Amino acid sequence: MHTSPHFGFIGLGNMGLPMARRLLAAGRGTTVWNRSAGRSAGLGAAGARVARTPADVLRAADVVGICVKDGPAVEEVVFGPDGLASAGRFATKKIVVDFSTIAPEQARDFGRRLYERTGASWLDAPVSGGVPGAERGTLICFVGGDEADLEAARPFLAALTSRVTHMGPAGAGQTTKICNQMIVAVNVLTIAETYGLARRAGVNVASLAKALAGGFADSQPLQIFGPAMAAGSFQPTRTAVELMAKDIGISQDMAADLQADTPVSAFCAALYQRIREQDPALFAGDVSGLVRRYG
Repeated sequence: MHTSPHFGFIGLGNMGLPMARRLLAAGRGTTVWNRSAGRSAGLGAAGARVARTPADVLRAADVVGICVKDGPAVEEVVFGPDGLASAGRFATKKIVVDFSTIAPEQARDFGRRLYERTGASWLDAPVSGGVPGAERGTLICFVGGDEADLEAARPFLAALTSRVTHMGPAGAGQTTKICNQMIVAVNVLTIAETYGLARRAGVNVASLAKALAGGFADSQPLQIFGPAMAAGSFQPTRTAVELMAKDIGISQDMAADLQADTPVSAFCAALYQRIREQDPALFAGDVSGLVRRYG
């Protein structure tokens, strides 16, 4: 890799857009692509090169980040028409960093297939910290893949993260993220029903997150989503309920494969599916809206 690597970014959603902005702010040459082209316009005006296809991003960049909704979306970006894999051997020794949250076996499969077709390496590198962390460049990142590839990608990750931990071989980053999401998905449901109970009991819920700060019940989800629950302010969508459902669903698939007992997560996974069936609008919205189920 040459002295000043060119970066690429694919997927300019709630998380990806501020991440790409941070790459530009770091003074790195950056090429971007998004399925909805309008999301790229602001970055183009700020100096990014807007690519016509995902393959063009990989051709232009030394390190390419992906941040999209789920496994099928990652597969489409990589192996669909004009996907990364269509760049061919031109991509040898380049690195693809997938920030999306997908199943560990998908990460292993995508990385193997992409390397066979292009010679590009793959790091599964899901992140935690939400939109605020993406905006501030303080995401924490869990990485699976070859350690040498991680070292080569560190200048790319430095603009986006406050901590990067190598968790092991391919798939280990995604496994770690699913462990993270098991805790978060259960936590936000508990926070929502706590706010519902407190409101019914006559507590000043506007002060609840502040009162609990620093205690054993404190958490970033409490401090981020609790005030929104208290205020009934459910926009913008920072973390969608459907993403919590997706991730805790992956945990249950893993638990079944590994014969692991996860009764609390299983119960919460069923609650998320009930919301999906009963309230599609809530399911598509921000997790702060979960409080509407409980008061």
